[in-house]
Amino acid sequence: MQSICVRMIGGLARMGKIVVVTAPSGCGKTTLIQRLLKDMPALQFSVSYTTRAKREHEIDGKDYYFVEEHVFLSMVSQSQFLEWAQVHNAYYGTAMSEIDKAAKGDMLLDIDVQGAMTLMERDVKALYMFIKPPSVDVLRERLHARNTETPEAIELRLWNAKKELGYAGRFNVAIINDDLERAYAEFKETISRYLGTE
Repeated sequence: MQSICVRMIGGLARMGKIVVVTAPSGCGKTTLIQRLLKDMPALQFSVSYTTRAKREHEIDGKDYYFVEEHVFLSMVSQSQFLEWAQVHNAYYGTAMSEIDKAAKGDMLLDIDVQGAMTLMERDVKALYMFIKPPSVDVLRERLHARNTETPEAIELRLWNAKKELGYAGRFNVAIINDDLERAYAEFKETISRYLGTE
């Protein structure tokens, strides 16, 4: 079912463009995306599902759909996801219902590296962007500064980040977030050019 839906998505007569943004935890992806959505209000945002705990500042239905694991796995068994993955001991996924919105306009997907790789393998036409930290040491500092995770969780995220950074070369664009203003300017310009909204 998933592969059939993906082929249908690729074959729609009027299809908005899709931008896929991914990064290891702590690279500033969410900051870049939130700023872009304020500057480009016509760009739709695909809200992902997750089983991880909600952070203090997050809003259910805006940042993520926070669901129990049994609900998520039921959605998987019913083929309701375009892509899904288990990352950092939690599940994340993009529901088909979110992607249907792309038929009406351009859409940005904020997904993990595994999910982006799945979409690439399924030939989903999109601009694939990877946000990188200046170094793993800087990433470690950022994760500690967030103060949202245990030291063990931070080490797991760093271990995963090192692995994920190896995939950056497969993306259309990789942006190093060493300076927020410079990174944002490159991020916005690249997306504007792709969407034809310069």
